[in-house]
Amino acid sequence: MAIYKKIFAYVPEAKGYGYLSLLLSVASAAGLVAGYYFVYCVMVALIQEGNVAHAMALSIRTMMTLTAGSLLYFASGIASHKLGFHVETNLRKKGIDGVTKASFRFFDLNPSGVVRKTIDDNAGLTHQSVAHMIPDLGQAFVVPILSLILGFYVSIRLGIVLVVLIVIGGLLFKSMMGGETKFMQIYQDALKRMSAETVEYIRGIQVVKIFGADVQSFKALHDAIHDYAKYAYAYSKSCKLPYTAIQWLLIGVTAIVMVPLSFYLHRVGDMRSFYVELIMLLFISGVTFSSLMRIMYSSMYIFNANYALSNLEKMYDDMLKDKIAFGTKETFDGEDIVFSHVDFGYGDKPVFKDFNLNLDGGKTYALIGASGSGKSTLAKLLSGFYKIDGGDILIGGTPLSEYSEKAVAENIAFIFQDPKLFNGSIFDNIAVAKKGATEDEVLKALKDAASMDIIENLPNGMHTLIGAKGVYLSGGEKQRIAIARAMLKDAKIVVMDEASAAIDADNEYKLQASFKKLMEGKTVIMIAHRLTSVRNVDEILVMEKGKVVERGSHDVLMAKDGYYKRELLRYNTANDWRINDERAL
Repeated sequence: MAIYKKIFAYVPEAKGYGYLSLLLSVASAAGLVAGYYFVYCVMVALIQEGNVAHAMALSIRTMMTLTAGSLLYFASGIASHKLGFHVETNLRKKGIDGVTKASFRFFDLNPSGVVRKTIDDNAGLTHQSVAHMIPDLGQAFVVPILSLILGFYVSIRLGIVLVVLIVIGGLLFKSMMGGETKFMQIYQDALKRMSAETVEYIRGIQVVKIFGADVQSFKALHDAIHDYAKYAYAYSKSCKLPYTAIQWLLIGVTAIVMVPLSFYLHRVGDMRSFYVELIMLLFISGVTFSSLMRIMYSSMYIFNANYALSNLEKMYDDMLKDKIAFGTKETFDGEDIVFSHVDFGYGDKPVFKDFNLNLDGGKTYALIGASGSGKSTLAKLLSGFYKIDGGDILIGGTPLSEYSEKAVAENIAFIFQDPKLFNGSIFDNIAVAKKGATEDEVLKALKDAASMDIIENLPNGMHTLIGAKGVYLSGGEKQRIAIARAMLKDAKIVVMDEASAAIDADNEYKLQASFKKLMEGKTVIMIAHRLTSVRNVDEILVMEKGKVVERGSHDVLMAKDGYYKRELLRYNTANDWRINDERAL
């Protein structure tokens, strides 16, 4: 089967567990039917021959055979579960590997919560499908065949009745399963949508509580819940009649026919033999029903495994689709930056078209402009976060793509507007910037970032844990820790995306001094919204709709009647604004 090829491709080291599980499942099916054969022998010895001693001896064989079949099924389950754990582990490893290699564009299109849930849920679903699918598949197809052979062995009459029951049961089963594949696709999609919307609802729970909103206020989540319930209920109703009919046909058939047959037993030549046939019909029809149910569950497991693997493979493809190809050059040839005929866009939305820009090394540049003008995108392209659609980005005269990933990571530091700190100590969060960093180096970085006051107030200093299991830092404190991390890295090129946005006025002076120290001898590109922070840079670049429309120092741009001068005047006017009418308070 194609699904097995898919599964085994992920676990070449453990596929032996799959073959072993299937073999044990077939053996367990044979043991189960062999047990029913000995049940038949017991009935013959007890009812037809009246030989109690022989029946007792056969009963022991029956018990041993059925026990052996159960143990083989249990062993089959152990083997399949070991295979399932290997599959789940390898899928998660591949997911983690994909996350580490994926471009920023992937994360722009796929929120982190959805990525985590897709990997976790589908890897878990694959494990569940593999663990139960193989043992059930072996029994689902082998047991009915061997049971039918046993039925004809008992009597031609019983065999014919079983064939009729299996055919009718199969037709009912087919009518119940006819739309299962389509339904399962709809069901899984509805479940996925409901789960994603629930995550968004929980993330916004603060807004929900503040405004007293309920689930009906979130139309997407409300519709997702109703769609899921509607599809599940409709399919359940469609299965109600055939499922009940199969149960009556295969489980209650002996009880149903027993009453009318009792009026005609005097016409049966060998009543004792007929009693044995009825008892065996009861056993074998029950086994046939269980086999049909296993086929149903196996088809569900097969679909779930295909669905889960398809989702994961699609995500893996998306992760690597825009993966940046790095080269082998380990050292930067210089710090001059050139954007040469660069094209880039987010999906169908272009940001840069034939974009050109030259930045000399060792200078400080400020990017300003309205939201959506391309400032952050330019900074991220320079940092190697995105794969460009066309053109070249050169550093030191060498295309960025020719440098190794290690070289780019070591020579370009990026300070985000919303810094990410891990659940660990402050020391660990800073030391991640430099492999093997010492306490003295981290302490110096904290001093240079004017952040000593943060650790002085903590119980274990810079070894204090932060996050869910430790203390919580304010937005400004997190930003200062991120700046200390960049200082420890000591990269040649520093990119700051409004790095001082969350800093209070009391620390702004200290930070400006630390920024000056950080910028010494480096090429610095800062994205700024507070225009007062860019007066002393070497050049200010005004961006608009993916183009640099103004460029120059503060004095040069103020001499022009352009965007920078107008926005600075507006900024100063806004800062000077005061509420003079006390009644407005």
